[in-house]
Amino acid sequence: MKQQIADAIARATGARPVRIAPMGGGCVGDVARVELADGRVVVAKTGDKGSRLDLEGFMLDYLRDNGGLPVPEVLHAADDLLVMSFIETSGGITDGAQVHAAEILARLHAVTADRFGFARPTAIGGLRQPNPWTASWRDFFRDQRLLYMARQAFDAGRLPKDLLARVERLALRLESWIGDDAKPSLIHGDLWTGNVLVRGGRVAGFVDPAIYYADAEIELAFSTLFGTFGAPFFARYAELRAIAPGFFEERRELYNLYPLLVHVRLFGGHYVGSVEATLKRFGC
Repeated sequence: MKQQIADAIARATGARPVRIAPMGGGCVGDVARVELADGRVVVAKTGDKGSRLDLEGFMLDYLRDNGGLPVPEVLHAADDLLVMSFIETSGGITDGAQVHAAEILARLHAVTADRFGFARPTAIGGLRQPNPWTASWRDFFRDQRLLYMARQAFDAGRLPKDLLARVERLALRLESWIGDDAKPSLIHGDLWTGNVLVRGGRVAGFVDPAIYYADAEIELAFSTLFGTFGAPFFARYAELRAIAPGFFEERRELYNLYPLLVHVRLFGGHYVGSVEATLKRFGC
């Protein structure tokens, strides 16, 4: 770690780093476990100029302060450096951890707003998420998620032109599957397995958020895309918040087009085929 980063960590924590070990993750920047001279352990995420790690710190604080979500304590947040408390983990996402996650996320999703979006753009995987306040969820999902990210992926040369046209056709037919009676809920926004920290069979914390106010179903859908949560989660969640008919049969796949398009924009590859399969599933 560069000396200026070590100095910044010392200023933020009041103690000098004495041992630094790389950690996994870090789509936006490098992540390290840092042992301090006073015995504390912190996590430092570093990035190049323009990494907007200060935004990540803001989103963590927002989730804690407004949604009661267990997240790391933000000790320092700047464009190129984020210092957080270290959350000890042990084991994977067990059935018990899924039940606990359902209880936490049901409370988060009960936090509401007047409209969909957020007061500022946020980010997912380092990509900009536009969040203009919008009265209609269907309009927001169409314009700020599906069409926006499909065009970003196309402009990056990772989504073929014919698939962009098919996404645009699907966007014109969303009323076939999505009503306009959804209520805005605060969501974490990036619920894949690596962002859920578990200790002792319970959720110890959530990291790497991509927050905004949405139909909570888009969060539920994302949690299934890479197998993060399954039956134990949904059984408990449904006891706390109703899941409308048609979610598992149709809307789950429709909403997962957004994270798939995010992955196309970031990585291309086999994610393009996944987008094509979903478009075919919906007749586009």
